[in-house]
Amino acid sequence: MTLMLHKGAEPIDYAGLRQLVTPPPTPTHVPIPHYRLVDLVRHTLAYYGHQVVAEQHGITQDGMRYFGLMNLSSHDGAYEDAVVLRSSHDKTLPVGLGFGGHVFCCDNLSMYADTVVHRRHTAKLKKDLPGIIMEMVEPLADVRDAQQRVFNRYRATPLSPEMADHTLLELFRQQVFPSKLLASVNQEFYDPSFDEMRQQPLNCWRLFNSVTFVLTGSILAAPKATSTLHQVLDGVCARIAAGPREGGQSRALVA
Repeated sequence: MTLMLHKGAEPIDYAGLRQLVTPPPTPTHVPIPHYRLVDLVRHTLAYYGHQVVAEQHGITQDGMRYFGLMNLSSHDGAYEDAVVLRSSHDKTLPVGLGFGGHVFCCDNLSMYADTVVHRRHTAKLKKDLPGIIMEMVEPLADVRDAQQRVFNRYRATPLSPEMADHTLLELFRQQVFPSKLLASVNQEFYDPSFDEMRQQPLNCWRLFNSVTFVLTGSILAAPKATSTLHQVLDGVCARIAAGPREGGQSRALVA
């Protein structure tokens, strides 16, 4: 896989993570070794029956911020479920655990759910972290099922060119991507870079992957982008399923 974990992060293997020096603790801040977070998440996923089939890790050049991706075995042939991790030693990132999808053909990542530990890195957090990770992972099976239903709905929802254009503009208005990327998303939707997407009809699944492909390298830094993306597309799916309304199509796509 060549998935970009995060802009500015460099790839590193697990052995490399174990070689990194963790800053010494202070009275108010106790850094958690990056590999320790990986170990906890990997063990907890296995405990709840989730099989990790691939891992990627990335750190910033100074080793202070960590980003990770664990792909899970999935029954769907088009994508794998993915767990993303993040943490930092410099207080810029809380410990975070997210869940999303990794689409094979375009190697892009999207976020479906994201949870952060809103606690300072103290000795108590270090002690409590195993239990916290278990609480995060325990509901994952239900979340995976929910994501599968969402992706199936996107595949089943056709988009006319007019509706696609309305949706693209709404995504821009909702700040899913900046204006400089609007043309790139539009191009990727109508003329995809990958054969698998060209074979898809114009539908929400194709638009979803167009956006996440263009945002490659930004998803882990801004997980709310795909949260808003889901919100907009879910609204579009609901409106199309409900059929045309009297008086024509509404400009507002998000309730």
